Amino acid sequence: MKRKTSLMLLCLATIISSAQDIDGLLEAGVDNAEKFANDYLMSGTSGLMHSMNANWFNTADAKPLGGFEISIIANAASVKNEHKSFLMNIADYNSDPGQDFTVEFADQSSEKRVASALGENDSDIDIVVTYDDPILGQQQETITLPSGIGDATANLLPTAFIQGALGLSKGFEIKARFVPEIKTDEVDISMYGAGLQMEFTKWLPADKVLPVAISGLVAYTHLNGTYNLEDSGIDGDNQRLESDTNTWLIQLIASTKLPVINFYGGLGYIKGKSESDLLGTYIISSGPLLNETLVDPFTVSSKVSNVRGTIGTKLKLGFFRLNAEYHLSDFNAFSVGINFGFR
Repeated sequence: MKRKTSLMLLCLATIISSAQDIDGLLEAGVDNAEKFANDYLMSGTSGLMHSMNANWFNTADAKPLGGFEISIIANAASVKNEHKSFLMNIADYNSDPGQDFTVEFADQSSEKRVASALGENDSDIDIVVTYDDPILGQQQETITLPSGIGDATANLLPTAFIQGALGLSKGFEIKARFVPEIKTDEVDISMYGAGLQMEFTKWLPADKVLPVAISGLVAYTHLNGTYNLEDSGIDGDNQRLESDTNTWLIQLIASTKLPVINFYGGLGYIKGKSESDLLGTYIISSGPLLNETLVDPFTVSSKVSNVRGTIGTKLKLGFFRLNAEYHLSDFNAFSVGINFGFR
């Protein structure tokens, strides 16, 4: 599988580079290819949405007017075994009454667990498409299902970015994060986000003597990426897989207010949607769709809607700060940040 080390800077590259063989499933019909792609990509895009929402904050104590912080942040969502495969029921691939061909596993199984984008099949899993050719009669086409990432990187979904925060008056703080556009011959990726943090304890008369701070955060993150499929082996033009991911995070945060070492935590809610479009033209050279030209065959999507718990700690030494945190949710995630700023 073609991957460059630079692609691992972002987990979207990891996910969509593992999906480069999905277009081969078009020989089993567009609806079937769409159904498989949706299940295959779902765990990867869901994990991505959790990873890209870590480390939006490292304290509940909002910066004063003009206070700022610049951070270099690395996140990773951990992948559970249940995320590495999905149950493929072959009956679902023969449910269209207008379908004039049949799909079955090569070993005649009615259902089995197959690799998602985050897993790996122990051995090749084949499906057989049986159809009637007007000249040759009954024919069969064997298709090998795509495997996933299948190495140590499959256990973690990393993201990394630069983040800035600026204090406003009355307990308000604005935040922004971004990843400069990364372009290679195979992948084009970019990410940006913005957030607003509001410290409620700043509005209290006793704010200066309170040992803790309590605040709320609302943040939006957008990530998109394109993977080049021109070398997929199917004739056509401008073949690519495009992913567009948008998330919202609402978080309640509490933290201590000590001079050097502090602890923080919170309860949040992540809501997001990721859409992946198989685009371009595809000229099918075998199977029941022989010689058909497909244009922009399908779009698949996945959604997350999960509660998240966070615990973390922060060390402050003058202009230098270091923080680490852990998140508990459908995909657990951890993050570290190197921060430079003025209180």
